[in-house]
Amino acid sequence: MAASDTPSPRGRSGRPVGTITRGTTNTNRLRRMDRWIARAAGRALRAPVAPPVVVDLGYGAAPWTAVELSARLRAVRADVRVVGIEIDPARVAAALPMAEPPLLEFRRGGFEVPLDGGARPLLIRAANVLRQYDEEQVAEVWARLCGRLAPDGLLVEGTCDEVGRRHAWVALGPEGPRTVTFAARLAGLERPSELAERLPKALIHHNVPGRPVHSFLRDFDRAWAAAAPLGAFGARQRWAAACAALAADWPLRDGPVRWRQGELTVEWAALAPR
Repeated sequence: MAASDTPSPRGRSGRPVGTITRGTTNTNRLRRMDRWIARAAGRALRAPVAPPVVVDLGYGAAPWTAVELSARLRAVRADVRVVGIEIDPARVAAALPMAEPPLLEFRRGGFEVPLDGGARPLLIRAANVLRQYDEEQVAEVWARLCGRLAPDGLLVEGTCDEVGRRHAWVALGPEGPRTVTFAARLAGLERPSELAERLPKALIHHNVPGRPVHSFLRDFDRAWAAAAPLGAFGARQRWAAACAALAADWPLRDGPVRWRQGELTVEWAALAPR
């Protein structure tokens, strides 16, 4: 099936579940997402007695994102095992020279997340994977991936631009979605609603008047505009002030330390499609 066809998350028995993505990737593209993951999952990564397993699902035409995720998480725990999974066998073959068993491996697979011995990963990252799927398929994919997680595991699913300046992702536990995070390179950002084009598939078609995510981005723009005088002290100060104002009406999960990094995390329930 070509990437332009409508893919199915169901697949057939014995075959990888899903379809080949466009495969666009660049070095350092997911650095903002990785930074958030290292903080959000840090305690869980350090807790297991056995080395935790992390999956980079759909890493693309080149293995850079999996290589970088491995390096960044080893700073949290030296023996973490990262498995890059791709449905395209040619991409797996091309990635194998970058493998560092057992700390970094590559294998063919899809949403079934094939791991040795039925291992349950502590983290699954699926970046820029679901944008080619229909919105109606997202819940099924989420449920399948969350069902593969360890009891304290985390699924991070979202989208970013080609060079990693703008991100939006959903964090899910085994029970389902928990939060939505927006992250941006603040230099050059005209308004927070520019992040709308990077909303995850579950939200992007709901950015219309009367829907929660549209209201949130509208309020974020207003808070950003009100904080314009602080721009004289830098975009980080302006972003942090806008986030602080937004916290009066929206259930934010983080605080000034993360805001100054160009991040903001809000509870999923506040933005979930009605």
